Formats: sequence, C-alpha cells, structure tokens
Amino acid sequence: MRVGVLVLPEKRWAQAAREWRAVEKLGFDSAWTYDHLSWSSLADGPWFSAFPVLTAAACATSRIFLGTLVTSPNFRHPVTTAKDAIALDDISGGRFVLGVGAGSVTAGDAQVLTSRVVPGGERTARFEEFVELTNLLLRQPVTTYEGKYFRANGARMYPGCLQRPRLPLAVASAGRRGMALTARHGDAWVTTGPANWAAGFTPQECLAAVTDQITALRKACERVDRDPETIDRIFVATDPAGNFLESPDAFLHLSESYAKVGITHLVVHCPRAEGVYAAPSDSLERIAEEALPVARDL
Repeated sequence: MRVGVLVLPEKRWAQAAREWRAVEKLGFDSAWTYDHLSWSSLADGPWFSAFPVLTAAACATSRIFLGTLVTSPNFRHPVTTAKDAIALDDISGGRFVLGVGAGSVTAGDAQVLTSRVVPGGERTARFEEFVELTNLLLRQPVTTYEGKYFRANGARMYPGCLQRPRLPLAVASAGRRGMALTARHGDAWVTTGPANWAAGFTPQECLAAVTDQITALRKACERVDRDPETIDRIFVATDPAGNFLESPDAFLHLSESYAKVGITHLVVHCPRAEGVYAAPSDSLERIAEEALPVARDL
C-alpha cells in the first residue's frame, strides 16, 4: 500500500512550503490538495487555488507524486484544465496526477459561476463529457470536440504530457455510470467512502461501503474487458473512516482493514491545529517512523 497526505491550501506559501517539504522528507509517497474556490466550514478563511499551490509544491519537492483531489466541472473547463495539468506535469518532472470528480454540491462553491443547482443526473452526464474531453486533450496535440456541455475547437496542447501516453487520471466515482467511466479512462479510482459521508457513518459502515464500491468497480472493469488490478484504488480518509492519525497503531489497524478489501493507496489529511482534521502536530512524524514501513508491505 502507498500512503499520501492531503494538505489543505489554506496557508500562505511561506508557511505551507514547510508542510509540503515535510511530507516528502518523512517518506510519504504522494501529496494532494483539494481543488475548490472555497470549502465547506472553512469558506470564510484563507483558501488558495490548487494549481498554483501544486506548482509551488512541485518546485519545493523532487520525489513525491502530486495531485488534485479532485478537480471538477463545477468551475473548470477541460481545455484550461488540461493546459494547466500539462504544465504541472512538466514542472514536476512527470510527477503530477489529475484527480477528477463530478463536483460536490455541499462544498460551498458549486454555484459560484451559476445560481442554478445542477441535478444529479445532469451532473453525472456533464462529468462524463468532462473526463472524455480531458482524456482526448491530454493524449493528442490538437482536439476538436462538440458535446452538450463542453466544446473544443482546434485546442492545441503542445508539447503534451511528459508522462506518456498521458499523465494519470484519478477518477472519483461511486455510482454505476461513474464506475463505468473509471473503467474506461481511469488510471486510478478515488473514494471517500459513502457517497454522502458527511451525513454520519460508523467506521464499520464506511469500510462496508468501500468494500461494495470496489466490487462494483471490478464488475465495471469486467464489462469493458479491463484488468481491475491496473487501476490504483485510492481511499481518502475522512471522519467516518476512523481516526487514522490517533496513533501509529490506529493507523496500522485501519490501513490493514482497507488493504484487505482492496485499497492500494491511502491518503490521510495533514494535521490541523483545530477544527476539521485536527490532530497532534507530530502525528505524521510518528506514523512515518513507526508505521509507514509496515503499511507499505500491506
């Protein structure tokens, strides 16, 4: 199992740089950030744009993979997203992963560009186009595309991705259509557990939901004759999963549980001093020293 850390983009770079460098120095495999305009309970606090932050992180690190969890069509267009992703892939030396999702309706920024609430079915259809067009843009130098939600007219993507045939796409999905999209285009699959995890679930219910989702992903892969083992399975640990940062022993216990059901890449949040994802400041150091080597063998 690989282990990554999600760093919220809430600190000025003079402070944030230390966190990103520490994640790499401690030996974690990846580092991620949320791609939102503002976010949930932290909407009135500092919040920086994901792609510039990841560009700075790419310049401050040399080994770890970096990515968004996740970029969505709530306020991104595939053409500009692909252009930014290609630049980040180059600046990072081929260490960028583009995480994409349908777009949260509860994060607080889903209606910044429009006052209309996008229904679930339409949001899924829009996301399908978003992924399909982004995939094309990242693979070919010039793309023309006419969809219901997105267009591209001779969109040029020179010089293209450093990683070939394109940089990895990590697709967040839970329903049948989303799983089918992951099976067709995803290099990785992303889950936070139950689709409505903020409603409150026990750790056992969260694990059961992820187990069912992995079964659904395997079936989606079978339908398109794809080996599901070619897809990295990323679990972003949120509150319902249990406190991964409580202690190295708690981290290992929970990691073992998710590795057994098929998760290959675990992402925990960088500890915050208070509020959401609050944990002791030395949590990552203790986990890196006492648990990370064992988790890698899971």
